Amino acid sequence: MKSKANKLKLYGFNNLTKTLSFNMYDICYAVSDEARKQYIEYIDEQYNAERLTKILKNVSSIIGAHILNVASQDYDPQGASVTILISEEEVEQAKDADVVCHLDKSHLTVHTYPESHPQKGIMTFRADIDVSTCGRISPLNALNYLLDSFDSDIVTLDYRVRGFTRDVNGKKLFIDHRINSIQNYIAQATRNRYDMIDVNVYQENIFHTKMMLKEFDLNNYLFNITKDQLTERQQIQIHRLLRQEMQEIFHGRNMPTIR
Repeated sequence: MKSKANKLKLYGFNNLTKTLSFNMYDICYAVSDEARKQYIEYIDEQYNAERLTKILKNVSSIIGAHILNVASQDYDPQGASVTILISEEEVEQAKDADVVCHLDKSHLTVHTYPESHPQKGIMTFRADIDVSTCGRISPLNALNYLLDSFDSDIVTLDYRVRGFTRDVNGKKLFIDHRINSIQNYIAQATRNRYDMIDVNVYQENIFHTKMMLKEFDLNNYLFNITKDQLTERQQIQIHRLLRQEMQEIFHGRNMPTIR
């Protein structure tokens, strides 16, 4: 993204805060209790703290930020989280320092939530990611990398610019780049794969986009089996359950049972 911030003559530091938040969902169906357990174990290993740390470090590199501190944790029985503190410029830290400076400067976080429906065999993996920056660096530069790093059926995106900075004449600037939708920054190939809707509040610099995968192949949603191993009736029932789950997550509410 080419930012207008580089062309603006500011008074002091650019302290606009830009935050990009993701909720990414992967939906699956497991036919037995054992398969559900195996799916949770698979997801827990696939998106463990080590891999998530690598993803966030790559995000830092993409947006041109410098890493100050990394904290990561795998949880029992499942789930992981990573937090990285970043700065726009390199910061020299004392070797014996116990407190990381610039806590309010910028940060990256990711948390994972594998879970399952207690009766219906539906498995839902959710990853929450926040990329928050101050100054010229922009989280939007890492948008497509993050979308490509997770196999997501549904994505909800929130982008907000907060605070203000001043130009050399003292005029307040509440945003330093042009945007009317997060979709402006999503690669065309990705936009072609998803249905999308926007809910934007332009006067508040708040942008919200929801995405749901267009193509639905039942085999892509079955864990350790294929649809050929199911009866036609089972295929129809599982298809209905999966679509119900996806529609409810996409619209953010419980819906009447799909027939």
